[in-house]
Amino acid sequence: MNEKPGYWQKRQIEHVKNFVAKAIDEFSLLQDGDRVLAAISGGKDSLVMLDALAEYRKFNRVSFHLEAIHIEVEDVPYQVDKNWLTEWTGQLQVPLHFVTVRAHIEDRGKKAPCFVCSWHRRKTLFEFAKDNNFQKLALGHHRDDAVETLLINMAYHGHISSLPAKLRMFNGRMELIRPLLLLTDNDTRQYAAIKQFPTLINECPYADQTKRTTARQLLQSLREIHPKADANIFHAMQNIDTEYLPQKVNKKDE
Repeated sequence: MNEKPGYWQKRQIEHVKNFVAKAIDEFSLLQDGDRVLAAISGGKDSLVMLDALAEYRKFNRVSFHLEAIHIEVEDVPYQVDKNWLTEWTGQLQVPLHFVTVRAHIEDRGKKAPCFVCSWHRRKTLFEFAKDNNFQKLALGHHRDDAVETLLINMAYHGHISSLPAKLRMFNGRMELIRPLLLLTDNDTRQYAAIKQFPTLINECPYADQTKRTTARQLLQSLREIHPKADANIFHAMQNIDTEYLPQKVNKKDE
């Protein structure tokens, strides 16, 4: 039987709930009447996101319908406890859908396994959301993910872009939303521990073979230089002073 959370645990739970509510308000993520589909990988971040959205729904600040989906990729050895997920989402009163796809990892060519798997998962999420009239697709990315993505895009692709709090897609028929964007990896890790969310049954063998691992290590190095480096980089994305950046001159405008 789970012990009741103590003072520190209660503060952490409220911290996460408050910052999810703050993200929903500041970025206008939800509107009355929205049908929201939450993508649940089985990892801690997506579980925290669904739990927080289910809690937010109780306050009646915005009236929205919430369902969840888990995509199973049958040719990737990544498994979750489906029985636990089904029971847990039932307790949250959130309908859960399981959809199985095949990523054809063996035919990926030179593409990274994570890229191929992610592409098939995302494609399936979009199709399911559109076919079932969901206006919002909620993803469990947090602030650390956004900062890591910025570093990856700058270092590997030469442009400044990251993970927006919301992104309109398919001519505005659907929006991606990220309710955890103001929270850190440590925030979600502590919340998941307090709630005693289970870990994956089988970790994916391709999980660490990505550029994101390198970006995560770089971000940790930056934190050692300045403890607020990650927070400052995140806020810098919202405070871009183009006047003090190198800009190409359009000869026609001279």
